[in-house]
Amino acid sequence: MALSTAQRVAAALRARIESGDLPPGHRLSEEALGREHEVSRNTLREAFRLLIHDSLVVHLLNRGVFVRVLEPADVTDIYRMRAALETAGVRAAAHAPRTLHDAVSATVTEAERAAAAGEWQQVGSADLHFHRALAALAQSPRIDSAMDRLLAELRLAFHEMPSPRRFHEPFLARNRALAKMLESGEHARAEAELTTYLDDARELILGAMKEAHA
Repeated sequence: MALSTAQRVAAALRARIESGDLPPGHRLSEEALGREHEVSRNTLREAFRLLIHDSLVVHLLNRGVFVRVLEPADVTDIYRMRAALETAGVRAAAHAPRTLHDAVSATVTEAERAAAAGEWQQVGSADLHFHRALAALAQSPRIDSAMDRLLAELRLAFHEMPSPRRFHEPFLARNRALAKMLESGEHARAEAELTTYLDDARELILGAMKEAHA
């Protein structure tokens, strides 16, 4: 099905938000974006509504639309939901097809290659692909959709990290280890490691947020 104009504009803005080109707290100007995308104000507002639904932007009365700034409670809740969805994938791994397991391994390789090239923003993207692939082992379109939304939100927190390398580098080896556990059928061990992994990642982000606002 072809996308509507509002959906195309929302997709373009979503990509800019996820890349950090439109950072958290940035005001989205109706006038400037309307000219840039050559769309009416009504169409742009519909695009904004789609992004609000995805929790990527907020509308502040009498101020306008802004890229959302996550609070610590948001990060905690995102990780709570991630744990449920990714654990569902790990628990279903024994019955997942080879293609889905290959996708998990491919994302680990993607991250390692980006790290070797010093592309730490790309490492972050590959890491999110890894976790999306873990959840996909559950073979549930609804889980996949929920993960897409959660990981898009999580990018907002990543953009506030002072050093992408400092955050992502420790998890490269842990991603490889998790993938190997699943490959060898150590599902209970993988689930335990995933729980600790997500707890550690959450605390790193919360710590960085606290430092930034100290």
